Amino acid sequence: RCYITLAQALGLYLGGAPAGPAGTGKTETTKDLGRTLGKYVVVFNCSDQMDYRGLGKIYKGLAQSGSWGCFDEFNRIELEVLSVVAQQVLCVLTACRDHRKTFTFTDGSECKLLPTVGFFITMNPGYAGRQELPENLKALFRSVAMMVPDRQIIMRVKLAASGFQENMVLAKKFFILYRLCEEQLSKQRHYDFGLRNILSVLRTLGPAKRNNPSASETQIFMRVVRDMNLSKLTDEDEPLFLSLLDDLFPGQTVGKESYPQLEAAIAKDVEKNKLILAPDWKLKVIQLYETARVRWGIMVLGPSWAGKSSCINTLTAAMGDCGEPHKLFRMNPKAITAPQMFGRLDPATNDWTDGIFAKLWRRACTWKKGEKVWIVLDGPVDAI
Repeated sequence: RCYITLAQALGLYLGGAPAGPAGTGKTETTKDLGRTLGKYVVVFNCSDQMDYRGLGKIYKGLAQSGSWGCFDEFNRIELEVLSVVAQQVLCVLTACRDHRKTFTFTDGSECKLLPTVGFFITMNPGYAGRQELPENLKALFRSVAMMVPDRQIIMRVKLAASGFQENMVLAKKFFILYRLCEEQLSKQRHYDFGLRNILSVLRTLGPAKRNNPSASETQIFMRVVRDMNLSKLTDEDEPLFLSLLDDLFPGQTVGKESYPQLEAAIAKDVEKNKLILAPDWKLKVIQLYETARVRWGIMVLGPSWAGKSSCINTLTAAMGDCGEPHKLFRMNPKAITAPQMFGRLDPATNDWTDGIFAKLWRRACTWKKGEKVWIVLDGPVDAI
């Protein structure tokens, strides 16, 4: 239905606006529709830093290349900018409707036009720092309400694609396990048993199956699901999660993976820094290591003095001792403003200046080969 609505919107020379909660596939559906039709889709993450001149450049580029633009979380842009954006989008869509080869943009510049251009915006309603779209902008986009998809079908298809023979049974158990976790575990802000978490587990199951083709599929599944969720659970929820896993897979036991070389390096580094190697804290270091092997972005959560920074420092030093050198770039995002952190557009010249985070990111990408870089943002977490 979403595909049909978006395709009809393009036929009516309008934009598409999928809206719904996180993890319902708004951006992925737009990208997939573009892939199906052989269109190049450019995804932009919108923020309150965007102004009408920067967006105008993007719209002119899309119009001249005939590509599709997907503007993620469009309602984060400031309200006064959105009203100007409506005029810019209207200008391009009117030129498409009139079948013009060239058109005059709102800033007076003459632009070529390829009629295959498409505009799509996605919105997360009800989050902090989000705007209500003005009426003149709403009129240019056909809205689509996205609902939570049938996760069991997604699980089954992904498991089958990874080579699991028992995909139907495992998909059903996976679906039930996550539904029970959402219902029975405590409500923590960092818990996520939605589509994003499901896909990351499914992505890890594929390599695990290929690395152990002779192992039992149930055993592989249990180990990956347990290891990828245990690290984020609170002490009260951990036994409940393990009992749910035991109920779904009765009589099955999965051993813990051991890392003797890494554990010896951790013990040596702890002694060197005059820390105490508490068993629970050592487990968290190992869990951080396991998470780092399958994830690019990691959040280490906990109250002050819980040993979060020490956990990161100890692990990177231990991995260095094991022949995997790591470099830490550390910054406190709350000590500076958002433009200082990410960068800003000069209002006079419209030139972009990188912020501290962007500079660190560039430096990390060009760091010497063989040494991994972790950028650590040491501070509280919020959306603004």
